[in-house]
Amino acid sequence: MNEDDERWRVRFDAEVTFAGGGSLQTQGFLLDVTDPEADDPELADLFVRRLGLPKVDKVRISGRRSLREPHTGAWGATGPRRTAHRRTVDLSHSIRHGMITYPGVPGPEIGDHLSREASRAHYGPGTEFAIGRISMTANTGTYLDAPFHRFGDGADLAGLPLSGLTDLDGIVVRVLGTDRRAVDRELLLPHDVTGRAVLIHTGWDRHWGTEQYGSGHPYLTADAAAWLVEQRAALVGMDSLNIDDTEDGARPAHTTLLAAGVPVVEHLCGLEQLPPHGFRFHAAPPAVEEMGTFPVRAYALLDDEAVEGDDRGQDQ
Repeated sequence: MNEDDERWRVRFDAEVTFAGGGSLQTQGFLLDVTDPEADDPELADLFVRRLGLPKVDKVRISGRRSLREPHTGAWGATGPRRTAHRRTVDLSHSIRHGMITYPGVPGPEIGDHLSREASRAHYGPGTEFAIGRISMTANTGTYLDAPFHRFGDGADLAGLPLSGLTDLDGIVVRVLGTDRRAVDRELLLPHDVTGRAVLIHTGWDRHWGTEQYGSGHPYLTADAAAWLVEQRAALVGMDSLNIDDTEDGARPAHTTLLAAGVPVVEHLCGLEQLPPHGFRFHAAPPAVEEMGTFPVRAYALLDDEAVEGDDRGQDQ
């Protein structure tokens, strides 16, 4: 393989502080570069522009390592998988035994229906299988809400068309660097959301697994939800505890979006790995009848060429 068949990437940790307050941390971020010897300020500038981060005060880069990688192939078990010039970015929390997603909702119970040891009595010598068992509430991990979650006559999981959950043109709306919990309509207005999966990046996923995750979270206002419906967004996701303010029992964002047939994905993570646009979003649950919520493996596919050629930071 000659050097023309390879590209350089830099893996690094970054800590971002915003002029309006707040911060963002990411570990093991991968960034395509043309010059592997670029200094930290150049790398920080490229990182900020690539993700379209607003009102950045400082960026601290650490643990950087330059890596030469083929144009095609797999990155490996610990990084994004790349095939035919595409990268896969996982946007889901892993589910584990006893994990708490939402305060007051019990965590999943994961165990064996048939253990490997017990299975040996059923198969030939040297052959064993494990058949697992999981008992959990539907609101576990990263999950999708269908209209049936809010409305008894709404479409359940089995009634949602796959075309509305997979291979969606995606856009990230970044609302970092502010003390405001409410994500209002004015923050969405600059973006073209029609027909797109709109992923709202608040950075709240940094609190996942802590008590702080369960209170004081960012949320979508009623006006913002109404605007997304007016603009015909295909799906709305958020990296927060709830797309609604949990102190508001009317749940206006859920009510407005699900009444219009717009699926909602909650508890996303890793949105800092995505560019503002130029990716495809996927979040399909199993087709369960008479159920309105279920965990998904949400992920995004990025065309490397589109990412490398796009430094605009936000939709024009």
